[in-house]
Parts: sequence; structure tokens; C-alpha cells
Amino acid sequence: MFRNSTRIVSFVLGALLLTGCAELQAVGGTDTLTKLLTSQLGVTQNQATGGVGSVLTLAKEKLPSMDFNTLAKFIPGSDTLLKAAKELGAVTGPISEKAGLEAAFSRLGMGSDSVPKFIQTMGDFVGKAGGDSARNLLASLLK
Repeated sequence: MFRNSTRIVSFVLGALLLTGCAELQAVGGTDTLTKLLTSQLGVTQNQATGGVGSVLTLAKEKLPSMDFNTLAKFIPGSDTLLKAAKELGAVTGPISEKAGLEAAFSRLGMGSDSVPKFIQTMGDFVGKAGGDSARNLLASLLK
């Protein structure tokens, strides 16, 4: 009897552990998105961090708070990335449209052509965890 209980507990704990690991893998750690951007777009770590923080700043300004909170939960470390964009000098005030986002990217040494690439890569990233609705929230920022 005791062995069966131990097996059941072990099975349940194993299942919980695997589920938790799968969720962490789908979303990644706090630097997973910035590493993805550096490898796919060839930007520096500071450009990736500042770029994501700038996009999040635009999202915070432009989206209803409920939508922003939904989006932010799929980007690990979103609060840290928002702060980093200010500390890196990319975000110097509110960003409410694409031109403001392009200016923020320019302060990071990137051209305006980087903006849609960031949005696409970030959209793919959040889409893995949040599906099409999360991806569409990002895409709506440039409309």
C-alpha cells in the first residue's frame, strides 16, 4: 500500500514538474527574447533590451491597460525592460506612435527599418505563449 502511494505521489510531482518546465521553456527566461533578437537581427544586447523596452513603452501608451497587461505577461522581465529603455536613453518621454518608436530606435543606433523586424520577432515570441491574440496586440501597434 505504501509503495503505491509513493508511486502516485512521485507520478503527480513528476507531471507537475514537467508541466512547469514546459511552460518555462515556452516563455523562456528574462533574457530569452533579447537573445533571440540579437541572434536573429544581429543587434547588440543593449539594442535588443532598449528596443524591446521601447516597444513595450509604445504598447503601454497605446493599448488599453488590460491588453498591455496581457501582452506584458508573455514578455519575461517586461518591467525591467521598460526601465532599461529609459536608462539606455532610448525612451526620453511618452511614445505614442510609430515615429516616436523610430526615434527611440535611432537613439539606440538602429534605423527605422528595425522597427517592423522587432515587432515581427517579438510577435512570434509572444505568439508561442499567448497565441494569435498576443501576436495581434503587437502588430496593432504599428497601425
